[in-house]
Amino acid sequence: MMFDRDLRRIRVALTSKTLWKRRLVFILGAVAVGVASVAFAAVADRAQDVYVAIMHRAPYALLILTPGGFALFAWLTVRFFDGAQGSGIPQAIAARRSGIPAHRARLLSAKVTLGKIGLTIAGLAVGASIGREGPTVQLGCAIMVALAGLVGIGRANGLILVGAAAGIAGAFNTPLAGVMFAIEEMAKSYDKRLTGLISAAVVISGLVSLMLVGQYSYFGAIPAEEFPPIGWTAVVVCAITGGIGGAIFSRGLVAMSKARGRIFGPLKRRPWLYGGLCGLAVALLALLTDGFAGGSGYGPTRDLLEQGITTPWWYAPVKLASTLISSASGIPGGLFSPSLSVGASVGASLQNFLPNVDVRALAMLGMVGYFAGVVQAPLTAFIIVMEMTNEVHLVVPLLATALLGASTSRLLAPEPLYHALSFAYDPKPEDRPATDDAKPPAKAP
Repeated sequence: MMFDRDLRRIRVALTSKTLWKRRLVFILGAVAVGVASVAFAAVADRAQDVYVAIMHRAPYALLILTPGGFALFAWLTVRFFDGAQGSGIPQAIAARRSGIPAHRARLLSAKVTLGKIGLTIAGLAVGASIGREGPTVQLGCAIMVALAGLVGIGRANGLILVGAAAGIAGAFNTPLAGVMFAIEEMAKSYDKRLTGLISAAVVISGLVSLMLVGQYSYFGAIPAEEFPPIGWTAVVVCAITGGIGGAIFSRGLVAMSKARGRIFGPLKRRPWLYGGLCGLAVALLALLTDGFAGGSGYGPTRDLLEQGITTPWWYAPVKLASTLISSASGIPGGLFSPSLSVGASVGASLQNFLPNVDVRALAMLGMVGYFAGVVQAPLTAFIIVMEMTNEVHLVVPLLATALLGASTSRLLAPEPLYHALSFAYDPKPEDRPATDDAKPPAKAP
């Protein structure tokens, strides 16, 4: 009896058209996400180079380019790509939570996704303090859901998780972080079957990335020698400082995103004006910090981690402010890269109080503490910093810093950032399907 049941199960697995459709979507989707993520990363890096070139050759041109770019991009987003604002991760969370297919399709539509990618690239070119990871997550989810729609299969919730994980893995060559991000941040739970699918998608997307760009660490490789003992004082100080900073950013972004009132209300009804003012503030902060406050912060952070080149202590709060303003302005763009840059600068600035600790180790502890404080996903923060730097000597201190940083942040900001922002993308009345109760009564004959 059991043998017959096993044979039937095997026969269904080999001959079922539905199962083969799902496998085809899964494999092709993971490959497509990997290719799209690498292509997006390459173009975004060139856009970042444009900003760096402008900053070096004609810095005061940013006083025109950055406000003008913000104004145009904010207006285009509202006018043509509504739903592309900000990171993209809140939209993916809202789409997964939504039970309305039309609403989910709108959030992950090709139009919104392509607009988000294009405007994120343009934002990097004019100096917005944004990253490409959130848009890559939305891109991965959109590809998976679109392929499923083409062959007529459902399971959108699982595909959104798979697309998010594959996007993170393909963009940054961080496969473990992709899996953990999907479980810890997107799903907020563990599911054995889904975790297997996520892991397989990450492997496929990661292999595509590996074939196209080779093995690399996003922030370079920390020198191979082991750091001198850092002590638990550094862990506690970096975790608490990073957690408080992350909570300030999180609460500030949620407050600015929801703000209306006498000042913000009229400004937000004119997205070009609100975006332009935000852009002017970012341009001024960038000029104040020799360009550090603008862009993703990738270059200075890599220099700090690889060579120990530090910046003034006040760069960190200024970069936090420019990232907050960029994220709240209404233009598309992610948070990972600038947040990691803020965290690295926070950690390095603590060397005045911890002179016996290697500045590169402090920078890594600051990265993980601050990032865990922003997103309140400590395991994701810990793994992504390890994979982005190829660091293997600080495993226990980094994990401890991530856990303590996230705990500190939760005391000050109880609701995780991405989930708090996701409610703005919940279905509106026009997204909800009409019911019989909602239909007008029929006229009497």
